[in-house]
Amino acid sequence: MMNRRTSYKLRQLGIITVIWLIIGFFIPLYDRLALSTTNAVTPVPKYSIAEAVAINMGAALIGALLGGSLLVFYVNVKFRDKSYGYTILTVVLSFLGVVAIVNVVLRLFAIPSDPFRILKNCMIWGVIVAITQLFLQINNKFGQGVFWNILRGKYNTPKEENKIFMFLDLNSSTTIAEKLGDKKYHAFLKDLFTDITNPILDNKGEIYQYVGDEVIVAWKHDDGIQNSKCVQCFFDIKYHLLQLNNKYMKLYGVTPIFKAGIHCGKVVAGEVGIIKRDITYSGDVLNTTSRIQDMCKEFNQEVIVSGDLAASLRLAGNFATQTLGSIKLKGKQKEMLLIALKSIIP
Repeated sequence: MMNRRTSYKLRQLGIITVIWLIIGFFIPLYDRLALSTTNAVTPVPKYSIAEAVAINMGAALIGALLGGSLLVFYVNVKFRDKSYGYTILTVVLSFLGVVAIVNVVLRLFAIPSDPFRILKNCMIWGVIVAITQLFLQINNKFGQGVFWNILRGKYNTPKEENKIFMFLDLNSSTTIAEKLGDKKYHAFLKDLFTDITNPILDNKGEIYQYVGDEVIVAWKHDDGIQNSKCVQCFFDIKYHLLQLNNKYMKLYGVTPIFKAGIHCGKVVAGEVGIIKRDITYSGDVLNTTSRIQDMCKEFNQEVIVSGDLAASLRLAGNFATQTLGSIKLKGKQKEMLLIALKSIIP
């Protein structure tokens, strides 16, 4: 099956293609309106608006499939560690190459090309490509869907949502940081957070926040409950890192191991900030999940879930459960049933 990161990139490419086709449709219409004004010169003989639309939309389609794929699958993956200036230069040079290919294709079909029109289209599409790359960078910065939600003002008014959260914490992080030093420890975390992304996305999770060496993963309640994905995510991360153990031992001399607390409930989602805007979740659920994760060390367990969440999951047959009892978490008045889990699937 296609992993969710690839699926997400294909959706990005699909959106780019549709938008560029729409722009390719309107450019010749604008040209036609400009030619129809009293101050404009008349169209050249045999000029056809239908032909102009077909040519522009065909060029937009070729450009989107070539240039859009380049942006989504290559530039924003291979150059994510480069400066924005370096990335923009790469995009501009790549765009010029795409324009050259499009014009070669047009000539193969014996479609005449006007140097002035080519220059005009290069300027127009240069701006479009630059804006497309800008939006891709911003979307990657905010996370999947977050930037779009901010644009359409979905969370201008706070909304109550039913969510599942997993607080994923790196074991012995202080010891590892002292061993590696600040700079190498940062590289270690960067590699680690990159490598756990696919298992999170494949289990329909969204990365809510990175907090030091901790990752907070969130699910829509139904997505997390489905096939116990919120729990399976932890074990998929564990097994994936085991497969990469040789890499981490060679680069850092460390085997990364996580522990996690998972809980569910109602939270309030809303947009905050003026200069730096973000969508945040607030509510007792997050504090409780953090306290559950703290109990992993006390009980020497790798993953603990709340009794409320466990009641909604299908754990039998996939996970071995160990009831830890009703525990009074730090800062809480009421006791909470906690259950430790281990995977029984090799």
